[in-house]
Amino acid sequence: QRRHSSSTVTTVTMPAKEQKTKEAKLKAAMGSSRGRKKKWSKAKSHEKLNSMVLFDKKTYDKMLKDVPKMKLITPSIVSDRLKVNGSLARKAIAILLERGDVREIAHHNSQSIYTRATAGKA
Repeated sequence: QRRHSSSTVTTVTMPAKEQKTKEAKLKAAMGSSRGRKKKWSKAKSHEKLNSMVLFDKKTYDKMLKDVPKMKLITPSIVSDRLKVNGSLARKAIAILLERGDVREIAHHNSQSIYTRATAGKA
């Protein structure tokens, strides 16, 4: 048998919890953030670009002047800079390629990469 040294043990009792009425519980639940109805997340709305589908004289001249000076030319970049749609950007690059103003670097599936035509490689 073992004997323990005498020590005083104090017990702490919690005060009795007040019972809430059903109305109080409902009000507390509705007031909390979890009690509200879930809202669908607001998707970030992307502004639709109003891209041209045909060249006007001003844009066509700008394309002939600016695009051959770019170091990196892709349909995406041309479309973005000139505010034209993708198919028109591809046609514009095809025109410049025909004229010898740009040269193709890479062609992979639907994405083509071009650069300005330099004197040595044109």
